[in-house]
Amino acid sequence: MSNSNNASMMKKTTLGPSGIECSAIGLGTWAMGGWMWGGGDNAAAVLAIQASLDAGVNLIDTAPAYGLGRSESIVGTALKGRRHEAVIATKCGLVWHTQQGTHFFEEDGHPVHRYLGRESIVHECEESLKRLQTDYIDLYITHWQDSTTPVEETMDALLELKKQGKIRAIGVSNVSPETLAEYLRHGPVDAAQERYSLIDREIEQALVPLCSAHDVAVLGYSSLALGLLAGPIDPGRKFTGDDQRASNPRFSAQNRAKLKAFFDELEPLRKQLECSFGQLMIAWTLARGSVSVALCGARVSKQAVENAAAGSVRLRDDALQLIDAVAAKHLNALA
Repeated sequence: MSNSNNASMMKKTTLGPSGIECSAIGLGTWAMGGWMWGGGDNAAAVLAIQASLDAGVNLIDTAPAYGLGRSESIVGTALKGRRHEAVIATKCGLVWHTQQGTHFFEEDGHPVHRYLGRESIVHECEESLKRLQTDYIDLYITHWQDSTTPVEETMDALLELKKQGKIRAIGVSNVSPETLAEYLRHGPVDAAQERYSLIDREIEQALVPLCSAHDVAVLGYSSLALGLLAGPIDPGRKFTGDDQRASNPRFSAQNRAKLKAFFDELEPLRKQLECSFGQLMIAWTLARGSVSVALCGARVSKQAVENAAAGSVRLRDDALQLIDAVAAKHLNALA
């Protein structure tokens, strides 16, 4: 199936009250920043972003913290001359220009803090606009929440940026239902970005119903669980350097064996649908109805195009039930 065919078959969705239309599959660019992924290749990343656009994926998700600005700069380079084709989502709230807020982690020798104060958000927005080489951000998301700043102050800053035309829509990420409710008390929230996959379904209980009640679009990140659900992993494969998967217990040899049994049982379905396992998992994510966008990471064009093609995979109810049943049998212990 050609890219142009995939592009025309891509499911579309709307980002909450903003009315911004985007593809139901989004490209996540965390790995492109290199940090926690064992390094990166800028030129390959630029081509992957452009290949995503060609394949019908127009939502490009990035953040300053992905490589301390590296990922955003890559997105800016990739979208030169094509900015109008893309819906850019980026974030604020993980900062290294100030020590305010609470210390979260170290990245390349820089202490990174969670901080969502008004002046900091305005500063971050300007820096992101420069790196992205644009004068507006489609969806601006609070990356992680900051217990030291009142939500009202954060929301006021975001609403002011929206009024100025620097951002078009407001999003939140890694929030509790209580924190989302507090944001909603101070203005419209267009999207919530949360971890969601076949083995990460916690948001189905309380957050998704709250989002549905307030027309908040749900963007699911890590749709393939850091690559765990992309297909069987070679038992001998080693993750090196700062790649977070090297120390992640989910990638243990024991779990790889469980995943192999899971994929083996789904092989007839995969064959019947003529798709990859990764495409099958992305299609499941969209078909479940909990998220309106499945964000999928990619570092090279081949991965980006394969992920995009999942947008044309349609799963019937019996296929969904089969996947759920096989996951319950083999993957419960992974979660």
